[in-house]
Amino acid sequence: MAVENDRRRFQRLKLARPILATVNGQSALILDIGIGGAFVEHYGPAKIGEHVTLTFRWQGAEVSLSADVNRTSKVEGTPPGPKARASQSGLEFTDVSPEMRLKVQDMMATFVGRVLAAQRANAAPDAGQSGAILYQLGQARRLRTHGYLTYRFDGDAWTVEHSDSPVQPVNGFTVGAYEDEEELETLCRAYESADSHGRTLIRLVAELSANAARP
Repeated sequence: MAVENDRRRFQRLKLARPILATVNGQSALILDIGIGGAFVEHYGPAKIGEHVTLTFRWQGAEVSLSADVNRTSKVEGTPPGPKARASQSGLEFTDVSPEMRLKVQDMMATFVGRVLAAQRANAAPDAGQSGAILYQLGQARRLRTHGYLTYRFDGDAWTVEHSDSPVQPVNGFTVGAYEDEEELETLCRAYESADSHGRTLIRLVAELSANAARP
């Protein structure tokens, strides 16, 4: 739908601890990140449409991602001057190699898994206990199954349809069509009882699944 297509294409996870990084070689902090982009704080101005390189380390390896600036603003209260001024910018990844994309996917799966594990340890409502392992399931079916499944929840019931788009709906989630039906049923029940933050985590898990599917 047009309304959904106008929304941010990719989910992002707000990081409890920012990741040290560089933007075009200048020090930066990654505040939140997803498989399609990141939100960073950095020194100096940025221009919408500017092409930049975001670099950070993950599990001992360097990750370097090309990106375009799609929004930017000055951080209030920072000193004046182009070098001292702090900015926060939204980045959309472009031309990402398969190797770098896999590293980002693995990092996202790790981060989301940690958050869900912490929720379970604190006896929080189950916001995707089973869904946390979706990305690791269906390996054999993934090789022979194409497309996606989009689940939408209207507050009372679910509708499911095959889709050729991995975009996450605002009232549900989209996964690879290879996923196990029982696991998806559990994910639906988790979504129903989750708060807004829990539903965001579920969409993040679903996005990892959809990104691994064959179009």
